[in-house]
Amino acid sequence: MFESLSHLVLQQYWWIIVSLLGSLLVFLMFVQGGQTLLGSIARDQTERSMLVNALGRKWEFTFTTLVTFGGAFFASFPLFYSSSFGGAYWVWTLILFAFIIQAVSYEFRTKAGNFLGQKTYEAFLFVNGLLGTILIGTAVGTFFTGSSFSLNNMNQVSWEGPARGLEAALNVQNLALGLAVFFLARVLATLYFINTIDDANIFARSKKQLLINSVPFLVFFLFFLIRLMFLNGFAYNPDTKLVVLEKFKYLHNFLEMPLVLVMLLIGVVGVLYGIGSSLLKSRYTSGIWFAGAGTVLTVLSLFLIAGFNHTAFYPSSFDLQSSLTIENASSSKFTLTAMSYVSLMVPFVLAYIWYAWWLMNKKKITREEMTTEEHLY
Repeated sequence: MFESLSHLVLQQYWWIIVSLLGSLLVFLMFVQGGQTLLGSIARDQTERSMLVNALGRKWEFTFTTLVTFGGAFFASFPLFYSSSFGGAYWVWTLILFAFIIQAVSYEFRTKAGNFLGQKTYEAFLFVNGLLGTILIGTAVGTFFTGSSFSLNNMNQVSWEGPARGLEAALNVQNLALGLAVFFLARVLATLYFINTIDDANIFARSKKQLLINSVPFLVFFLFFLIRLMFLNGFAYNPDTKLVVLEKFKYLHNFLEMPLVLVMLLIGVVGVLYGIGSSLLKSRYTSGIWFAGAGTVLTVLSLFLIAGFNHTAFYPSSFDLQSSLTIENASSSKFTLTAMSYVSLMVPFVLAYIWYAWWLMNKKKITREEMTTEEHLY
């Protein structure tokens, strides 16, 4: 089946899969957002435990999706992996560190003999929520603004500057996306708490935080999106493969791929509906599903305009011809074909995740559960 497809079609297929995994990751980062809200929503130790355990039931989904996203990216577009991780290693090291301390915190926060204390691990969770969201958003921002690197004839990367990727945070466009992801994660977290926890006080405070965080999210996201439409983009000639700067490239991509534009608009409406319904309806608890689906569609559309329509998805602002495209950065046709058969398992994995999610959320978290449950995070 996949053997009959051209190399280019396989490259496009895998860019869609990687983009979908990245979109799901952004949605699941509501766990990170919730970790930064523990001090804002909880008023006592019981409420704090309710929030941590609500997030603890889902943190492994986020972690697994991050690993799967990274693995799929590495296998399908290895030149990106070697260029970015080999050059911008400080930013990726910080991201990795942030997720390591998250895993440690959930496992040891309430363990007997915990000499660091719960507050230390909760501080680790806050660090993970802050760094994990902003740095990943900033790193994805370089898909549109470019990074300062070059590749030689052997595809060995040279990074210009000692910051090794951290300089991306000094770009206003990248930082706007990073902050948009941070506040979106907090917005989704409040919607998740509203849907998952049966407690009037947490419900009311979550609604308050939803309003507080929705405003900066919309400001930073709209700033990023509107400015993106006017940026010079990195286009390449499909015949010569030469990379050139093109005015309004990403606006052109939306207009020339109307299905992706429709996806973006539906996604934005879904996020706004989830937020608005939760704020305006007194007992509404399903906003997470509309906002979550909207998040996936919106982020997916951004990934698609970054890699499709003859666009360099990892551009070099230092040496245009070192920019990476889905054509020059991918694995061989044989490798992509073999991987494509494995990808047929993805729907079954998603079905399992949905079932596990439903099973864990059948019963809402209550105060009583915090005193009777044997396994608590």
